[in-house]
Amino acid sequence: MTLAIAGIGRRLASMLYEGLVVFSVLLIGFWLPQALLSAVGLVLTPRLLWLHVLLLLMFYFVWFWLHGGQTLPMKTWKLRITNPDGTPPRPLQAVLRYLAAWPSVLLFGVGILWALIDRDRQFLHDRIAGTRIVNCSA
Repeated sequence: MTLAIAGIGRRLASMLYEGLVVFSVLLIGFWLPQALLSAVGLVLTPRLLWLHVLLLLMFYFVWFWLHGGQTLPMKTWKLRITNPDGTPPRPLQAVLRYLAAWPSVLLFGVGILWALIDRDRQFLHDRIAGTRIVNCSA
């Protein structure tokens, strides 16, 4: 089964929308618990704070990628994460994609710019994980 690879513009628009959703996830899942902990006098070290962020976002992304292949912004833009044959990503594959996306985005977006030279126009973290973002009808 061959699915149409989503265009770069739609994927970037979805990423922009994803930023708003991630802000909300961090507000509820990071800031609120940290505010409650600090109210009772417990302040975590910077390393634990980063670990909290990494695990919270990993839970968010991996959960949605494994349960339907889409986050809310991906549903809005009719995008889905799949394997090249159209099957859903495996759990370790989803975790690898998430972990590879951090340097892909944070190193001046090099993994996003990679799509400009990739033969299938895929982001570097998709290439590493063996996934792709495809168009879907639902």
